[in-house]
Amino acid sequence: MKKVLDILGIALPALIIILGITRIFVKKTKGINGLIMLFAILLLIVGLVRYFAFPDKASRDEDNKATPLTVSKHSEAFNTSLEKALSAYYSLTSAFAGKDTIKINVAASNLSVALDSFRLEELKADSLIYETAIQPYQNAKAELKAIISDPSVEEKRLSLNIFSNELFALLSTVRYDRAKLFWQECSDAFGEGRPGNWISKREQDKNPYGKEDCSEVRTTINFVPADSVNHQ
Repeated sequence: MKKVLDILGIALPALIIILGITRIFVKKTKGINGLIMLFAILLLIVGLVRYFAFPDKASRDEDNKATPLTVSKHSEAFNTSLEKALSAYYSLTSAFAGKDTIKINVAASNLSVALDSFRLEELKADSLIYETAIQPYQNAKAELKAIISDPSVEEKRLSLNIFSNELFALLSTVRYDRAKLFWQECSDAFGEGRPGNWISKREQDKNPYGKEDCSEVRTTINFVPADSVNHQ
């Protein structure tokens, strides 16, 4: 915008001078007032000096800056279906933290229903993403059945760990962009050097693997555009 104003600062006084000269020498009529002509000449000189001697760096940088690519967004229905699955997943990890097998099975069943309603078909618009997402999606559904059928909390936790890894892969593949999520780890969840992982919506979260003070954020799932408002 500033560059346009600089150009006008040259063009307008130049136009006034040209019109004045034209009226005097071509049409042989009284030209523009001499004072106005002098003022126009001065404006023209100032404009030329400003444009060529003091170029506006900010304007040049703005002109040379590449136009940012538009970030592709999922539909509202897609995001809603995924958020329902995430909400059910948080209920599941909370049930694990409480070590209640009945609540664990109920939460796993609810999560299974939510995953059945996940609008994965929408990803067919990009065949590569769709084909990549199918495997972790199907694996996650299979692990939910294992969580429900496993007889003990310890075995259920092993299945939860596998499920969480598949869910992490799915969220990363579809580039979930409605909220920043945290990939947590308990380094000794299943014994020394045998970590267990889960996803949380907060940096501080209860450990579903039965150990207190064993939680570290390993990485994040964060595809939220910089100018977006976090939905969670």
